[in-house]
Amino acid sequence: MFEFPQFSKHSVKNDVLSGLTVALALVPEAVAFAFVAGVDPMVGLYAAFIVGLITSIFGGRPGMISGATGAMAVVMVSLVATHGVQYLFAAIMLAGFLQISAGLFKLGKFIRMVPHPVMIGFVNGLAIVIFLAQLGQFKTPDASGALSWLPQGEMMLMLGLVALTMAIIHFLPKLTTAVPSSLVAIVTVTLLVLGLGLETNTVVDFLRTMSGDANATLAGSLPTFAIPMVPFNLETLQIILPYAIILAAIGLIESLLTLTVLDEMTNTRGKSNRECVGQGLANVTCSVFGAMGGCAMIGQSMINVNSGGRGRLSGIVAAVALLAFILFASALIEMIPLAALVGVMFMVVIGTFEWATFKLARRVPKQDFFVIVLVTIVTVLTDLAIAVAVGVIVSALMFAWEHAKHIYASSKINEEGSKEYHVNGPIFFGSAANFLELFDFQNDPEDVIVDFASSRVADHSAIEAIETLAVRYSTLGKTLHLRHLSPDCRALLHKAGSLVEINVKEDPSYKVATDVLAG
Repeated sequence: MFEFPQFSKHSVKNDVLSGLTVALALVPEAVAFAFVAGVDPMVGLYAAFIVGLITSIFGGRPGMISGATGAMAVVMVSLVATHGVQYLFAAIMLAGFLQISAGLFKLGKFIRMVPHPVMIGFVNGLAIVIFLAQLGQFKTPDASGALSWLPQGEMMLMLGLVALTMAIIHFLPKLTTAVPSSLVAIVTVTLLVLGLGLETNTVVDFLRTMSGDANATLAGSLPTFAIPMVPFNLETLQIILPYAIILAAIGLIESLLTLTVLDEMTNTRGKSNRECVGQGLANVTCSVFGAMGGCAMIGQSMINVNSGGRGRLSGIVAAVALLAFILFASALIEMIPLAALVGVMFMVVIGTFEWATFKLARRVPKQDFFVIVLVTIVTVLTDLAIAVAVGVIVSALMFAWEHAKHIYASSKINEEGSKEYHVNGPIFFGSAANFLELFDFQNDPEDVIVDFASSRVADHSAIEAIETLAVRYSTLGKTLHLRHLSPDCRALLHKAGSLVEINVKEDPSYKVATDVLAG
């Protein structure tokens, strides 16, 4: 199932440079999400390294970046607060096994069923979430400990550095694409701040503000192997199982949707089932190396792809470089101005948001545009998993409603004096009631023929509607004939079978999906 990455010579430079760029952007994100989850910053940094490395090697989407994410961190916080970090590691282990199972049972293919309006809402919502997350860098604790906006001078300097970063990222590719513009922007702004002695917040300032420790540092050691220290019994399972299911679902949904977005950007095709297994392996590994787990990150993935990273090497370099920063170069990374990283993320927001959404309001059906807006809002207000679930359900209901209106019938009296109904359109749970309204039970002649050649009997609700039709005509003493029904449909007509004549010779042979057949 897995093959180790093959590196083409022409992409090595791009993958290495884009991986280094991603590694720099991963540091504050991993630290921030660790604090969201209520764990030590190193737990988040180790997760970014482990998840990033394993998914880059074994995952289904070259060039996609994974690490500690906010979507999973907000689920973890209550478990950590109630039972401690060891139970979190146990939950991550179980979530990883669930994700591996999803891949082995080939459930990843179902992500292809997510409607395009839901996908647009997903990327728009995440773009807004990424933007809102950056606003915290423009705030500082006041005397009471509450966050307030930076003083005017510091704010103007911060905005100026952010604007410079964004300008470099935007204009440099017009001059040369030899190196990623994001990496050049980060290095340039860092050297400018150091050279001019400008007073602005850096990565270490962010770490110390978040932790409340004036001596906090990014320096660390290699993660060590340790089985989660929890009792392996039914009580532990009852505690971690709900969290594990939610974490596994959120991780897979965000990862597979990000995979689909990158597929469209690069005009390639990732392997969704393999990605499920890769994410699961990464999370199981996190659980035994003291890391908080994670999933795909659309922001860092966009940075990687836009910087030229297309192969698995880019993700491997990002993960290894992040570990190298922790072990050997923490002092250098701590000097990076937050403004440079904020500028990079703002460019990610601009590149991620589907700006054509505003034009779509007049070009697509109103119900599709409603789904786009709905998923965007729910993503911002709640979380990704809920937003996608809501979007898919609403899309399905609107699809059913629209198709329920497409059923109609033409009728005529044939030479024998029988009335023939020719049904058109699908019969399913949404249209079953409309189907029954097509018939004039009281005024129809003694002999009635219903032809389903131009119809489709889609589910068990349709079967019940046909049986109700047969019972109503039988009650009135009238004879009903059914033509062009599938063998599956005929087999399921238990009550109607003795009340109607079914034309077998003319019936087509096509399959109908019903709950009975699925059993």
